[in-house]
Amino acid sequence: MKVSVDVDCTPAEARAFLGLPDVTPIHDKYIKTMLDSFDGVGNVEQMETMFKSMSPMGDAGVRLFRQMMDIGMAGISTGTDDKK
Repeated sequence: MKVSVDVDCTPAEARAFLGLPDVTPIHDKYIKTMLDSFDGVGNVEQMETMFKSMSPMGDAGVRLFRQMMDIGMAGISTGTDDKK
């Protein structure tokens, strides 16, 4: 027997139902801090430096992300959908 249950609620209602904390104030502060930090960015190099400092693994994380993007773009440009 298979039973399906659909629940129609907002994300805030789902968090409250599951007993998860309301992190809205933390999220709002994080977004404000990020937006404020972008105000001082004048060129691409400054933005790249800022992203490297915020990435979880620093330069290695940025390089890994760049490699993944290059592989994805190469797959799109060649039109192949091979899973290697």
